[in-house]
Amino acid sequence: MPLKRIGALVTALTLVTVATPSSASTLGRGPWTPTPAPVEKGDITAVAALDGKTAWAVGYRLVSDDEARPIALRWNGKTWAQESELPRDSFPQAIEVRSQSDIWTVGDGVQHWDGKSWSVADFGRDPAGYFLPEGLDSVPSGQAWVVGRLVADSVKDQVPVVYGWDGSAWAKQALPDVGKGELTSVVSLAPNDVWAAGFSATSPQTSLVVHWDGKSWTRVASPSVSGAHTWISALHAGPGGVWAVGGSNAGAADRPFAARWDGRRWQAALTPNIADGRLRAVVSTGDGELWAVGGKGAVTVALRWQKTLNRWVRTAAPDVVVRGVAAVPGSSSLWAVGIAKKGDLVPVITRTR
Repeated sequence: MPLKRIGALVTALTLVTVATPSSASTLGRGPWTPTPAPVEKGDITAVAALDGKTAWAVGYRLVSDDEARPIALRWNGKTWAQESELPRDSFPQAIEVRSQSDIWTVGDGVQHWDGKSWSVADFGRDPAGYFLPEGLDSVPSGQAWVVGRLVADSVKDQVPVVYGWDGSAWAKQALPDVGKGELTSVVSLAPNDVWAAGFSATSPQTSLVVHWDGKSWTRVASPSVSGAHTWISALHAGPGGVWAVGGSNAGAADRPFAARWDGRRWQAALTPNIADGRLRAVVSTGDGELWAVGGKGAVTVALRWQKTLNRWVRTAAPDVVVRGVAAVPGSSSLWAVGIAKKGDLVPVITRTR
């Protein structure tokens, strides 16, 4: 599993979009400024910020051709330093920071930091297959959610899965029959208002959205790009409602995809037509700006939502193969993490001012 996960980290995920003309104006914002990463070789896969002086990032350090050690880094307002190593073979892909002594990560399993050490969440053995978590979120009451996929004999047979944390234990949730597919992201607005999204493995692949109302999960109709594989990779509760971003592919390059829940239904949002412009993250800053960031290979894409134009517009992007993005609460700043576009697994951490 470790080597497979390393390969998965190096290979960008495949995502999909609703396209608008590429002639849309580009907004300037930046610059993105790199900050030294205390890792010579490896990958930084996710980042989260508590405030301007405290942020956390997770990933792995490559110590040999066949050994990687999962690590957690902490920003103290001036520099990044390694805070700890995570449990072996964890390879975190997402992070949720509720305080400096209450942090969740997911990757090959789920881990929790209590301020002193990491522990591994016990989901129990599922006879239907192996659980691979992909995303997590929580609410102030302490309730948390992890979404992903359950893999039996082959990834072709994977099905979406949700686990809920009630403050003392994880429990698998009952989902409606959505067929094969995967859930990649979850956002909690309240204990009785939780969204999870990903894709259904239909032909072509379509977006998948489910909602928790405090009693049960139900599937909610969501848009997809006609004639193209469509997927959702990230959710965010921001200005104008709940946002979903991802990508679409009609047989050539991946394109950006975005949709919004306006309180009544999900609707596709206009995005620039950018080749290899699949989106990985969507966040909102303290000044009300909504950002979506992603890309594939040498292409990095950053979009900002223009309410007056009712569409996403391209803006200055970080010069990095993006793995994760986070907004700094109470400010207009963003963090972006990943690896350099040149070199062999050179970790990069960069930010806007």
